[in-house]
Parts: sequence; C-alpha cells; structure tokens
Amino acid sequence: MDTNDALDAFAALSQPTRLAAFRLLTRHEPDGLAAGEVARRLDVPHNTLSAHLAVLSRAGLIHAQRQSRSMIYRADLAAVGALAAFLVSDCCQGSPEVCAPLDSLLGDCASLTPSPSTDPS
Repeated sequence: MDTNDALDAFAALSQPTRLAAFRLLTRHEPDGLAAGEVARRLDVPHNTLSAHLAVLSRAGLIHAQRQSRSMIYRADLAAVGALAAFLVSDCCQGSPEVCAPLDSLLGDCASLTPSPSTDPS
C-alpha cells in the first residue's frame, strides 16, 4: 500500500455513514450483506447508501458480488490488514517488543495478510 492508497482509504472512512457501513460489513464477514440490508440496518435511503458503498469500493475497502438479484457487499479484510500495516510500518524502531500492545489490540485479526496487490512497500 502506498501513501495515496492509504489517503483514499482514510478519506472514504472519514464520513459517518461510510464508516458505519464499513464496520457493519466487517461484522458480517465472511458472508457479507445485501445492499438493501445494509441500508435497512443503517436507516439510510438506498440511493444514498449506493453512493457511499461506491466510495468505499473505489478505495478498495469493500467489494460486491452479484447473487441472483442482489448485490452482496463484503469488507476486504486484506485491504484492512494492508492499511493497518501501512500505519505501523515505521513503528518501533526495529524493536518488536515495543509493538506488542498493537498485537494484543488486533488479536486474531493480526493474522491478516495483505493481498499481493496491496503490498505494504
């Protein structure tokens, strides 16, 4: 992940409805949620939610897959891992024990590995 990718992700998440939608989708991994269900749970009009989901998708944080007549949205956990790795890539001055609190915060999610397209270089 490069700086521009990280900025796109942060910009996408810096709006309350988009952040809520993203967090909702992460809670529903690995199955995802239909767009209509996301709109219903967040009490957001469908057309408004569609615009928000498009921003999150362009930022690489979510992706959609058609299932019959529905679009199922899922959080891209590899992208989340890449973003977290980008944030802490210069951390700890080469001393992993300093980053131990980060490991405990991430818990099981620490095993997320960035996909090849989101190399944290």
